[in-house]
Amino acid sequence: MKARFEAPRLRSLCRATLLFIAGLLPVALLFTGASANGDAPSAQPGQLRTLTTTHAVHSLSSAEAARSYPVHLRVAVTYYDPNVGPIRTGLFVHDSTGSIFVDLPRGVFASLPAGSLIDLRGVSSAGEFAPIVAKPQIEVIGSVGLPKDAAKPTLTQLSSGAEDGQWVEVEGVIHSIVEDEPHISFQLAMADGVISILMTKEAGANYSRLEDARVRIRGNASPLFDRSRRQMIGVRIQCPNLSAVEIVEASPVDPFKLPIIPINRLLQWDVAPLLPHRVHVQGRVTLQWPGATVCIRDAGQGICAQTDQRARLHDGELVDVAGFAKADGSAPVLTDAVFRSTGSAATVPVATTLVTAEQVLSGGHESQLIQIEGELVSRDLASADTTLLLRSGKIIYTVVLPQALGGPQTNTWKDGSVLRVTGICSVQLDAQRTELEIGTAVSRSFRVLMRSPADVIVVRKPSWWTPGHLVILLAFALVGTLSVLGWVVVLRRRIRESEERFRHMAHHDALTGLATRLVLRDRLVTVLDAAKRRQTGLALLMLDLDKFKEINDTFGHGAGDEVLRVTACRLSEVVRKSDTVARIGGDEFVILLPEFDDRKAVEVIAAKLVTALSAPIVFAENLISVTVSVGVCTFTAGKLDADEMLKNADAALYEAKAHGRNCFAVFTPERAEDLRRD
Repeated sequence: MKARFEAPRLRSLCRATLLFIAGLLPVALLFTGASANGDAPSAQPGQLRTLTTTHAVHSLSSAEAARSYPVHLRVAVTYYDPNVGPIRTGLFVHDSTGSIFVDLPRGVFASLPAGSLIDLRGVSSAGEFAPIVAKPQIEVIGSVGLPKDAAKPTLTQLSSGAEDGQWVEVEGVIHSIVEDEPHISFQLAMADGVISILMTKEAGANYSRLEDARVRIRGNASPLFDRSRRQMIGVRIQCPNLSAVEIVEASPVDPFKLPIIPINRLLQWDVAPLLPHRVHVQGRVTLQWPGATVCIRDAGQGICAQTDQRARLHDGELVDVAGFAKADGSAPVLTDAVFRSTGSAATVPVATTLVTAEQVLSGGHESQLIQIEGELVSRDLASADTTLLLRSGKIIYTVVLPQALGGPQTNTWKDGSVLRVTGICSVQLDAQRTELEIGTAVSRSFRVLMRSPADVIVVRKPSWWTPGHLVILLAFALVGTLSVLGWVVVLRRRIRESEERFRHMAHHDALTGLATRLVLRDRLVTVLDAAKRRQTGLALLMLDLDKFKEINDTFGHGAGDEVLRVTACRLSEVVRKSDTVARIGGDEFVILLPEFDDRKAVEVIAAKLVTALSAPIVFAENLISVTVSVGVCTFTAGKLDADEMLKNADAALYEAKAHGRNCFAVFTPERAEDLRRD
């Protein structure tokens, strides 16, 4: 009886046990799935999981990153710069899975040393190019030092964006060092190209010893991107400090103790292994623009060097020059060069060669001291330097004399005069056209760099046959014969066309086709008078390309000219047809917006200009990164005159530069009060 009773109880107990196990199985599977996730346990339904590695955040798609996943990381600081911009800082962090950028507001930390160990909480964000950590909360735990291991990508791999934000190591030779408080920037020549290195300046550090040294640099790969399109347009390395720089091969203590290389051998095969470093040449001075250019010639060839030195040299003086050699057209040039006199008291003038424009374009005169004749057609009034346009037959070329070397005699050269000019020949080549048989580029244009006004000789003054005199004579000829009448009509039409062409050249910038400074001033005065009468407003925007000199130094003056032309086109596309766009000198532009009362609308236009001009420019297969700073001054029926508006716009431009460039600043009454107190 007892056995029959216990058997049903045993069966009931077994069934209950099985049901209990079946109920626990889904729970067990849930936790098993959570532990299999390498980044974080699974969240409850409807919740986002917490990301606990930098790789987990960085590998999100843009759409997923924008969902604001919770982030909790224990990471090391690899780069911190509190001076990136007026709003945010620059912060990169690293763990064993990779690195990522953190959008940290400015002012949270005055200092956050590289190598600090921090506990970081925040949320994911799509960022302006790739996923980042936003809304951070940071607790400093201790110090772990910088990561020992780093990827070693090529410049091509870095430029692809694949290493965005990652801790990398690059190797190359430092070609130039620029101090731009509070930063130091290097140009590092790698095996496959040049990359910029950015570092926060350290007090008392000796950076000059790095120039011309082969180094290994560790830092975070930082993309340069077009904010409006979220597209990568370049890359640089942000290095925390000198502890992340290893000198593989020290720079020469004295570059002038290097062997002297003949100039005509600089770009030859046997010398090619030396070109990553500075080379040493020697020759007699043929031209000097203090603080910009010095040209010399040895027994075989001439060369021009870009230099910041201002020590004055004498024509024919024997000097040593050390710099980094590269090809500019078909001739070598030296960049980031230094020079010194050999101490030889004797100066031997370098002989000049009288050539024609056709001979120059046929080749063989690059960087040589030449004499050439041509008719003065016009001047580039927008240029601060004395810039003449000369014509020889059908060929028009440019003659340049820096403002600092000019004099009152430059104003005595009249249009229509025939001038004989002495100077250094600089030839621009057409990289798209080559002579197939010899494989060389075809000369496109050239310019002549002068040393002083004495380099110009007036061979023949302008002809007496001015349009006015000619009209008088033709009026008498009308009385003579009907056949002459027909000739007069044709001739007068040609004269009118010539006058219009020359008038256009006088009022428009020769390089960009924009209005000149004189035209801008006339229109500004007229528009101001109309605004005062009608009680309406207007706006003035002054623009300046950021670090334009570096573009010329890195890619050559031909690239600089192309950047100015493209910039002019982009400016004209953004504004209205009734607005005036002018180039007032170098890389400075001004936009006049008449009948413009809405200040907010002006700021929108300024923002569009910053965005439109930040798109990279392609030149000779190089992608040139360009940014612009904009100063805005508005007028609303007050008492401002043209000079005050230009001064206020310039002050606003200065503020934009001071705020990190690649932005705009608006001149305010408070700023005007500051100027009056100054």
